[in-house]
Amino acid sequence: MKHGKRKRAGVTRAFVHDRRARAPVINAEVASIVVDDPYATEPGETIVVTRQLRGDPLARLHSHRQIDDAQYFAGRAFQRDWEIAERGTRAIDPTREAVDDSLVIDPLTEKQIGARARLADARVALGHKMHATVQAILINGATIEALARDNGRGGESWFKYYGRFFREALDVLAVEYNLAGRSSQ
Repeated sequence: MKHGKRKRAGVTRAFVHDRRARAPVINAEVASIVVDDPYATEPGETIVVTRQLRGDPLARLHSHRQIDDAQYFAGRAFQRDWEIAERGTRAIDPTREAVDDSLVIDPLTEKQIGARARLADARVALGHKMHATVQAILINGATIEALARDNGRGGESWFKYYGRFFREALDVLAVEYNLAGRSSQ
């Protein structure tokens, strides 16, 4: 007589996927943040995730509470508009018909036109120096220290100066993206 494992009648186990990282990489710069749950069954459910801070000066400043939420989301909106507006180099599409060796250029989409208009408005509002600072940090990924050194400035007082200058630029972007109100000065 063969004895097997008995199954319990009516008992089912719900599989819950554990999405947590096991161990961070050595020398990792990480911080926790609350985001919307992509696997949520109910609207508004959130989860705590770990995000990498290396190579993302905006996230580093936000996680260290050096900028507020409006400044953070304004910086992210600027980055998103930049990505939409930039068309960059594209791969050759072999499915398209080749016509006398010329590249087929896609027309601008409404989304790209809107993003370019918002970037133009932000550039005017920021001015030349603030726009260059925002561009260096948000688009090129420079740190505030590297930006100061690139401008021939060194030392803690200059790093603090450029940090304040960048936060002021984020304040201007927050107003431009309607994330903050205009101050009455």
